Amino acid sequence: MSGVTHTLVIVLLVALFTFFTRLFPFVVFGRKGEPSHMVRRLGDLLPLSVIAILVIYCLKNTTFDALSGFAPQFIAIAVVAALHIWRRNNLLSILGGTACYMVLVQYVFV
Repeated sequence: MSGVTHTLVIVLLVALFTFFTRLFPFVVFGRKGEPSHMVRRLGDLLPLSVIAILVIYCLKNTTFDALSGFAPQFIAIAVVAALHIWRRNNLLSILGGTACYMVLVQYVFV
């Protein structure tokens, strides 16, 4: 298979998979104006689940040998919690906590 044909096949497959992933919710849930109770419940629970998974992932290698081993993580978690309580915006909370953590690790707890 030549390079051009190979590229066209890849583009076609990506386009088809994108189309079918966009079509899937309409096939499964229909075109009703109101989402089902299950979809609304998932919409309520998934953001909290994602944040919980990120916190667990952040803390999995935490050591308590020195202050630099745990302080940046716990400060960043406090920033995430404060931002989320203040603005109720998941993206802002995650980005703010990540930025705080990176600044602490790179410049404060070196």
